[in-house]
Amino acid sequence: MVLVAERVQALAVAGVKELPEQFIRPSHERPENSKAVEGVTVPVISLSQPREVVVQEVDKACEEWGFFLVTDHGISPALVRRLQEVGEEFFGLRQEEKEAYANDAASGNFEGYGTRMTKNHDEKVEWIDYFFHFMAPPSKVNYGVWPKNPPAYREVTEEYNKEMLRITDTLLELLSDGLGLEGKALKSALGGEEIELEMKINFYPPCPQPQLALGVEPHTDMSALTLLVPNHVPGLQVSKDGNWFAVNYLPNALFIHVGDQLEVQY
Repeated sequence: MVLVAERVQALAVAGVKELPEQFIRPSHERPENSKAVEGVTVPVISLSQPREVVVQEVDKACEEWGFFLVTDHGISPALVRRLQEVGEEFFGLRQEEKEAYANDAASGNFEGYGTRMTKNHDEKVEWIDYFFHFMAPPSKVNYGVWPKNPPAYREVTEEYNKEMLRITDTLLELLSDGLGLEGKALKSALGGEEIELEMKINFYPPCPQPQLALGVEPHTDMSALTLLVPNHVPGLQVSKDGNWFAVNYLPNALFIHVGDQLEVQY
């Protein structure tokens, strides 16, 4: 019998042929029974446009979707590749090496290596492992939980952090403008220079019965904003007007999701 506490990646590596019961979703949640609406795409916004155009497009996307993609954001594709590579290298380590960074979510210690084993009301869990830690402000950063291997992890992540802080500033100013507020209003309300930035690397191992499982179940984000760097593997969907819509991969785009902390403003 497979223990619930076992890592999802370990199950995949062990060659499990059938999903353990805790991963099997109710029929109405399974992928084939919750297909996305076709022919409708989420908004894509180029930050190279005149500012007033970008403000209008961001404002409309937030009001109608709560989700949009941004292009021409200035983050180097090479940096994104390096970021993805160090994440992949960490999850490619021997299991005992990864376990050295294990978190203890039950005790409120969420930073580090973990597996989403919190059961929902149907007693089901998600097919996902992850690595989580703070990136900002400096007072919240604990380098002791950052992986030492791969060796480039800290350098790459700190460079990425600078870009995320820059893009976050830009987005919050655009959102403030769209709400008719002073440009720094939302950033100030969220902590100013002490704004918290968190990094989460989601890892979805190959699933033996993907038609029965979900990597992440339907949810909202409790953050102010989620900035997602995707890869080419499809699967992300967003909910709008009672329907699910697929978010297609667009090379070099960032996926932006308005979280619970900002939703009330719209």
